[in-house]
Amino acid sequence: MMIKEQLHNIKKRLPDSVTLVAVSKTKPVRDIREAYDSGHRDFGENKIQEMTEKYTVLPKDIRWHMIGHVQTNKVKYMAPFVYLIHGVDRIKLLKEIDKQAAKHQRVISCLLQARIAEEDTKFGMPIPEIRNLLQSDILRNFTHVKVSGLMGMATFTKDKEQIRKEFNRLGTFFREIQKMPRTTYFQPDVLSMGMSADYPIALEEGSTMIRVGSAIFGLRHYIS
Repeated sequence: MMIKEQLHNIKKRLPDSVTLVAVSKTKPVRDIREAYDSGHRDFGENKIQEMTEKYTVLPKDIRWHMIGHVQTNKVKYMAPFVYLIHGVDRIKLLKEIDKQAAKHQRVISCLLQARIAEEDTKFGMPIPEIRNLLQSDILRNFTHVKVSGLMGMATFTKDKEQIRKEFNRLGTFFREIQKMPRTTYFQPDVLSMGMSADYPIALEEGSTMIRVGSAIFGLRHYIS
């Protein structure tokens, strides 16, 4: 099935309030162009170098989402153009994003990554740590970042009840922070959770943004 058809099949099942990020990591420019030509604009990459290379050759109205773990020393490469950084999992990274965004006179939107999975391999901050951060005055020091919400990844398992439990926990916390006072640097409208295998559960638990790759572009072929 063509990429355009895959996109259409997923989008027609999504509420208008949900954003679909097409995860294009490892995929060639021609595949992204096919999705773009069908009207899609939100694409996700997990490596800054690859995203930067694609940015240089593809239309500039694409909204690039950085969905992978971010190394602090690589932020400068995406600062001129990145639309949303999903995986902000430490204050040091938020500080660097603010620094690099200032150089380009931009405000970069970020999601705080919450650790909800039981796997040791998942990145993210514990929910109590994020709560303490948002209740502190730390964010006021950052004038070129905006915390736009939360991101989380469930445990890689076939146990749907465990996945639901983890998504429910993050969804509950998201609704909690939405009640906090809004400022120029804190506008929590985005809950990014759910991928190809588990996004239907994520939607039921309140996700407003899903990250889907293989269900759109097909399986990836990694080069070792």
